[in-house]
Amino acid sequence: MKKIIYLLAAFACSGSAWAADTTAVINSGDTAWILVSTLLVLMMTIPGLALFYGGMVRKKNVLATMGHSFSAAAMVTVVWVIVGYSLAFGDGGLWLGDMSKLLLEGITTDTLSGTIPEVLFAIFQMTFAIIAVAIISGSVADRIKFSAWMVFMALWVLIVYAPVTHWVWAPTGWLFAEGALDFAGGTVVHINSGVAGLVLAYMLGKRIGYGRESMAPHNLVLSVIGASLIWIGWFGFNGGSALAANGSAAYAIMTTQVAAAAATLSWLFFERILHGKASILGAVSGAVAGLVVITPAAGFVDIKGALIMGLIGGAVCLWGTNGLKRLLKADDALDAFGLHAVGGIVGAVLTAVFASEMIMGRQIDLIPQLVTQIEGVVAVMIYSAIMTFIIAKVIDITIGLRVGDEEERMGLDLSQHGERVE
Repeated sequence: MKKIIYLLAAFACSGSAWAADTTAVINSGDTAWILVSTLLVLMMTIPGLALFYGGMVRKKNVLATMGHSFSAAAMVTVVWVIVGYSLAFGDGGLWLGDMSKLLLEGITTDTLSGTIPEVLFAIFQMTFAIIAVAIISGSVADRIKFSAWMVFMALWVLIVYAPVTHWVWAPTGWLFAEGALDFAGGTVVHINSGVAGLVLAYMLGKRIGYGRESMAPHNLVLSVIGASLIWIGWFGFNGGSALAANGSAAYAIMTTQVAAAAATLSWLFFERILHGKASILGAVSGAVAGLVVITPAAGFVDIKGALIMGLIGGAVCLWGTNGLKRLLKADDALDAFGLHAVGGIVGAVLTAVFASEMIMGRQIDLIPQLVTQIEGVVAVMIYSAIMTFIIAKVIDITIGLRVGDEEERMGLDLSQHGERVE
C-alpha cells in the first residue's frame, strides 16, 4: 500500500511508503494509527469473515467454514514472514520482488517505512494477505478437503498474491509504473481472490443436491454480526492505507462509510423490486459490496463519487450474485466472485471516472487512466485464473481437492474435524 503523498508525485519510483528510509523520523501518531488499523483489518477475517461465512452455510458445515478463515490467519502469517513479504515488497523487478527480506532479514525495530516502523508495515500488509485468502473459502464451502485447503493457501499466497501485490504496490512493479490506481486493494485483494474462488468452484464442481435441496443459511444472526465487524474493520482497511494519521485517512474513512451505506440501500431497493422483499441477508451483502467497490478508490474520490459508486456497486453486485451467477453455472457457494471480483472490477474502473482533482491534487486524464485501470483488471484476472487453476490441479492430482460423497453428506464438521455443533 503506497502512501498518498507518493502517488501525487506522478507515481515516480524514487520513493515509496514501504521502502526503508534511513533519513525519515518515526511519527508516533502515524504509528499508532497503523497499529490500530492492523488490528481492525485482522478483525475483518477473525472473527468477521468467519462469522459472516459461517452463518450462511448449513449447520453441519459451520465449524469447517469458520475454520477456513481461522486457519488462513495462521498459514498466511507463517508464509508471509518467511518469504511472502520479500516476494511482494523486495526490490526485485517488474514482476516479482527478491529474497532480500527473507524471514524479514534486515528489518529491525529502527528500520522505517516512511514514518512508521517497517515491521509494522509488514504485519499490516500481512492482514491484507490473510483476508484475501479467506475470501476464497466462500467459493469452496461445504466440499473442499481441509488438507487441500491448507496446501492451497500456502501456494496461492506465494504464487498468486505476492506477485500481484508487487505489480500494483511496489515501485518496481509494472502496474505501479503504469500508474494504476488501487488505494487499498480492489485489484490486489478482491478481484484476485474473487477470480480464484470462481476457478476453484468450477474445479470442485457443484455441491451434492445443489439446485434441488435447500441450502439456506443456518444462522443469519452470525452473518449479520460478522458483516458488522467487517464494516467496522474496513475503516482500518481503507483508512489505514493512507499509512498516516492525517486528512487522507479521515477522508478515506468517510468515503468508505458513504459507499457502504449507499450500496446497502441500493441492494435493498432493487431486491424489493425484483423479489418482493428486502432481506437482511441482502442488506449485509449490499454493505460488503459497497465496501469492496470503494476500496480501490477510497483515497482518490470525493463524497459525491463515493455515493454514486456505492449506488452502482449495490445494484451491480446484486446482479453478480444472481443473474451472472446463473449465467456462469458455477456453485460459488457464498458468492465470493459475485461480491468481491465483480465489486472490485466495478470499483477499479469507476476509480478512473470519479478520481477527484481536489483529493489527489492533480487532474486525471480520464481515457488514459481508464485504459490503465482496465489493463490492470484484465491482467490480474488472467494471471489469477491461470495460476489458481495450475495450483488446484496439482493438489487435485496429488492429495485430491474434494471430499468424498459420504463425507460431504455427513458434513465437513464431522468428516474433516470430528466435531459438530449441537
